[in-house]
Amino acid sequence: MNTNPDAKLLLKEEVFQVVGAAMEVLNEIGHGLHEKPYENALALELGIRKIPFKQQVNFEILYKGNKVGLFVPDLVVFDRIVVDTKVIDQITGIERGQMLNYLRITKLRVGVILNFKQPKLEWERLVL
Repeated sequence: MNTNPDAKLLLKEEVFQVVGAAMEVLNEIGHGLHEKPYENALALELGIRKIPFKQQVNFEILYKGNKVGLFVPDLVVFDRIVVDTKVIDQITGIERGQMLNYLRITKLRVGVILNFKQPKLEWERLVL
């Protein structure tokens, strides 16, 4: 039996690497801009840190086996984590629900919401 309390945290180290990169972005360019500069800066920072990622990857949205659209997440990091950059007052149930849908669509298990609105990075990790 594993008694390590951190054993249940799926992709813990990977998530911390993403959050660390996001903190660097926030410290470097400040808070409150539009979302796209944060996404792009985070992609640059992940590259600098040699963290594998893909930006704007297409995932098919299926309804009863039929393609009805595309979902394009901001970033997929380590081929396992959906990362969504936000500039909103605070992360709410709406963003959490969206992320759970994103995880269902991508068939990935871990998502991270990063909010760059305030001087201090707000972030949440969700697991499907």
